[in-house]
Amino acid sequence: MTEFVKQDFSGARFEQVDFSRAWFRNVYFTGATVRGAWLEDVDIDGEIRNVRINGVDIVPLVEAELNRRYPERTKLDPADADGFGEAWAIIEQAWPPTVERAKRLPPDLLHERVEGEWSFIETLRHLVFATDAWVRRAILGHPEPYSPLGLAHDEMEPDPSLPNDPDARPSLDEVLELRADRMRTVHDVIATLTDDVVGGETDPVPSPGYPPAGSYSVSRCLRAIVNEEWLHRLYAERDLAVLEQRGRLNPPRPAAAAAHPGEPRPTAISGQADSRC
Repeated sequence: MTEFVKQDFSGARFEQVDFSRAWFRNVYFTGATVRGAWLEDVDIDGEIRNVRINGVDIVPLVEAELNRRYPERTKLDPADADGFGEAWAIIEQAWPPTVERAKRLPPDLLHERVEGEWSFIETLRHLVFATDAWVRRAILGHPEPYSPLGLAHDEMEPDPSLPNDPDARPSLDEVLELRADRMRTVHDVIATLTDDVVGGETDPVPSPGYPPAGSYSVSRCLRAIVNEEWLHRLYAERDLAVLEQRGRLNPPRPAAAAAHPGEPRPTAISGQADSRC
């Protein structure tokens, strides 16, 4: 399979090209024009603005359908302190059923990726990083905001000031404890908001770190968190459905029966014992 990673095709022309079964991830189609295309069994997920298909702007149609499926979604773009309080309450209520769903899976599956997307554990680690970046660093000005278990987005350039341990395999309980602390932090910040604070700017943050040095609107920081929490939970639900199917197709092997006193225990060589450590 041919791969194109971190390449610039802006302004390029593709004609009579077969993209069947192609995979596009973290790509930009701003200003792109597609003519005479055949779209069948196509799955698109991303930010859409001014997207016309056969002359029809589909964005209002997609937005209406998403709001029909998730009525609470209309409250996730707040403009004042009360609105942020309502939005965060929605986030707090949405996650527990998803976590309980994940707990029913074998622990190893929570580290598995679906179609190259983050595993459930990685998703939670990324949300820790997002809170550390936009709330603990940008809003609260914490001098050491990042947990070592935080996971930055894949496309971020290497930065020694940020946590960088993609191979870490913390347990679900370990990550949930960290998540609970970060969600309490956001809850406490939002609980003390006023409209003046929402409309204001953060104190400038220094280099190095993420977000980059500078000052940010408080509403922008909080919207980033609300948006990340909402979208990544939906992604997690999507992928948990696949992992549940994997679990049904590959159920955990039963533990080997204990040997009676005086009898030799079965060994892995005999093929009778579970060889997992």
